Amino acid sequence: MTNTETTDVFATVAQINAIQRAGADIVRVSVPSLEAAEAFGTIRRQVDVPLVADIHFDYRIALRVLDLGVDCLRINPGNIGREERVRELVSKARDLGIPIRIGVNAGSLEKDLQVKYGEPTPAALVESALRHIDILDRLDFHNFKVSLKASDVFMAVAAYRAIARQIDNPLHLGITEAGGLRSGTVKSAVGLGALLLDGIGDTVRISLAADPVEEVKVGWDLLKSLRLRTRGINLIACPSCSRQNFDVISTVNALEQRLEDITEPLDVAVIGCIVNGPGEARVADIGLTGGTPRHLLYAHGKVLQKLDKTDLVDQLEQHIRATIRARAERDASIIARG
Repeated sequence: MTNTETTDVFATVAQINAIQRAGADIVRVSVPSLEAAEAFGTIRRQVDVPLVADIHFDYRIALRVLDLGVDCLRINPGNIGREERVRELVSKARDLGIPIRIGVNAGSLEKDLQVKYGEPTPAALVESALRHIDILDRLDFHNFKVSLKASDVFMAVAAYRAIARQIDNPLHLGITEAGGLRSGTVKSAVGLGALLLDGIGDTVRISLAADPVEEVKVGWDLLKSLRLRTRGINLIACPSCSRQNFDVISTVNALEQRLEDITEPLDVAVIGCIVNGPGEARVADIGLTGGTPRHLLYAHGKVLQKLDKTDLVDQLEQHIRATIRARAERDASIIARG
């Protein structure tokens, strides 16, 4: 999700492009006013990634972004206003084939649910979602997905598991307001990892008090670790110890920075010694095992050559890029033949 002022078209477009380059399939943009809606229309024309407009309270904003080419509306039907306004909005979304996300959040539950439950609970989140779903069902609108977000991992996981047993619509996952880059990454990985392992969830947003590009990177790392998606370099690296024969940490950090532009999936193992190194290196596409006096470079399970410590990162990067080029050329040749 963008965190720029939506009315600042230049900054928002730049951030959307950066988020897309990092690997986002969908980008959400907050649209809090009619002025922001007009800016959203300009933004929509300048980017090619699907955009979700995040809208609350004012149905006129939602109607306007529908005219301007939005790909999905994130609303709560219950806070848009009188039923005739909701009916008008839903009718237009149906005519245009635009889906709606019902976005329930523990921090903004309806007042009567706060009174009923005393505090946000999984049951309160589910009841809120079902209340909004009922509105869309009565209007015969079924092109929607649902999110039930909380900053508490246990609450969010329990709510998602409960709603998954009651509806068949897609679920958008998130641990909302998870925290900073480190703490938020851990909380998101724990909560969303548990749900994804259950087979629950169709789209994911990592919510961090950090650059949105970092949210995308964390999301990809999560999906790659669960083998749900593949993109870019998958680095297998030892934590390093006194057995290491080269500086593993600096090597891995340098490789991560240098290889951020690569989107093709490739497993790369960087292991500092010969204890676990050969085993990890053999099962990776490219593997490096620390040795004395020279290190062993593996490619597809076989020792390719021995490397000196000098320019180790440069040599690894060259082999990685050469491997990707060779794969692309091979694939192109196969396609050309047939």
